[in-house]
Amino acid sequence: GSRTRSWGGFGSVYRGLLGAACGSAPGAALFFSTYERVKDALMEGADEEYHPLCYMAASSCGEVVACWIRVPTENVKQKMQAGIYPTTRAALNGIVGSKGWRGFYVGYGSTIMREIPFSFIQFPIYETLKKRGAQHRGRALQPFESALCG
Repeated sequence: GSRTRSWGGFGSVYRGLLGAACGSAPGAALFFSTYERVKDALMEGADEEYHPLCYMAASSCGEVVACWIRVPTENVKQKMQAGIYPTTRAALNGIVGSKGWRGFYVGYGSTIMREIPFSFIQFPIYETLKKRGAQHRGRALQPFESALCG
């Protein structure tokens, strides 16, 4: 009814979706490339009992780097969903115009503080499932099988 329209309707939920989608793949690529490199470096010579700590530290590094992409795309998406800007271009110009380039990184610290605890839990579980899956199959997992572990 009129109440839904006055709040922007359900269509406003999808504003900024294109920008968020465009930032998703680069953010994931940065996360996993950082995660794998840091994980490999930390695990080199580390006893198996310390592997979960290596996963935690590597995932934390991955989150810090991935948020260089995630936070700006999230800021643009949120401002569009709130109806502050009608288009991605207007949001980009508006953020730069009002706060400079730093405006894209508003909330960076709080986003990191939200993501790191989740990664601390998720990635040791993910790596354990991958390891057990490979042991069960008697071979390295295929990429799609690894994806099912996460």
